[in-house]
Amino acid sequence: MAGAAVSLRAFRRLCRVLLFLSQFYILSGGGSLNLDLSQPLAQSLKDPGPTRTFTVVPRAAESTDMPPYVMKCPSNGLCSRLPADCVECKTNFSCVYGKPVTFDCTVKPSVTCVDQDFKSQKNFVINMTCRFCWQLPETDYECSNSTSCMTVSCPRQRYTANCTVRDHIHCLGNRTFPKMLYCNWTGGYKWSTALALSITLGGFGADRFYLGQWREGLGKLFSFGGLGIWTLIDVLLIGVGYVGPADGSLYI
Repeated sequence: MAGAAVSLRAFRRLCRVLLFLSQFYILSGGGSLNLDLSQPLAQSLKDPGPTRTFTVVPRAAESTDMPPYVMKCPSNGLCSRLPADCVECKTNFSCVYGKPVTFDCTVKPSVTCVDQDFKSQKNFVINMTCRFCWQLPETDYECSNSTSCMTVSCPRQRYTANCTVRDHIHCLGNRTFPKMLYCNWTGGYKWSTALALSITLGGFGADRFYLGQWREGLGKLFSFGGLGIWTLIDVLLIGVGYVGPADGSLYI
């Protein structure tokens, strides 16, 4: 029995080797089978037939960028309370100044709003006062500040500021406009501190040194406050606010 089992194993191994060699011979290009299959293949390679050219047209990229005004527009809010940058209104410049008027408005693309019944709305009516943006009260717009003009001067100096209307305010004309404003910036100097120094140490020029006027301070120091006369005058001038910081700013 042991001899028969060994012979059976040897026979199986021989069959596997013969099967492997036959497959390798066919795949390597030998035999009549390869000749029969190679002829149609060679013919198809030599005669590929009519060629066609396809032009690939790239699909237009869909823009996902949102308009900048969308950031200011609350989603699903009341249309009548939208900021001015979110709507387009048909204004009438022939209205009577200072009188209440109504204008037909339409929300801009990508903006969603609702009416009083919480229904989606695109067209609505807005109520406002007939006036241009530059005629608004000072609380309805913001202006740039200037730190290069003198606030303490006679006459009082002005500067040209660029003003922008607040988002929730509706008006006629350009929402950004120039306007002449009085200098009103401060450098951090306190009026109470300057007055106290002028009364107590004014004879040594401490008040002038505090305000940044070092030349006048040296003059008072070496003249002992102008023998007291300069000291009294500075107390009065600082008390009424006529003498201020050297940088031209206001007291705080």
